[in-house]
Amino acid sequence: MKILVLTGSPRKGGNSSTLADNFIKGAKEAGHHIERFDAAFKNVHPCIACNKCGMNGPCVFKDDFEFVRQHIVDADVVVFATPMYYFGFSAQLKAVIDRFYALNGQIHRPKKAVLLMTYADTSSHEAQPITLHYQTLINYLGWEDAGQVIAPGVWPVGAVEHTSYPAKAYELGKNIG
Repeated sequence: MKILVLTGSPRKGGNSSTLADNFIKGAKEAGHHIERFDAAFKNVHPCIACNKCGMNGPCVFKDDFEFVRQHIVDADVVVFATPMYYFGFSAQLKAVIDRFYALNGQIHRPKKAVLLMTYADTSSHEAQPITLHYQTLINYLGWEDAGQVIAPGVWPVGAVEHTSYPAKAYELGKNIG
């Protein structure tokens, strides 16, 4: 299976990146082909709604999103790994998602999706804005949720390593299919 992992953490070694690392380890051990795009360390211009792409063509911006464009169409699974920032996806990952617009006609077809999310709060209620956004996005695209690892109460870098969530991400990667 071809898996595209999109990360949004601007912190090197951040908690959501740790979940992505563990998911990837499990998926590789299961024999899947992985491509990873760390949005926070790439140049991705926000969509400006110029509509020159017509929702199914080339974007006016020639930036690092070309890597996503090259891999997302053929991906069987798309993984979103993000910390929660003000009750939403990180801005870096959101810029990538917004640029899906230029590929809408090519990616609006059955795929699987995974959400790996970390946040500092401990209330499950606080995770709902991202989980609702994720579910709305994949419903629109006709994608199926293949699993979620939602890790509350992890703020400092490395905090997630002292929880069961990396093992859950690993198992999700190993058993994706």
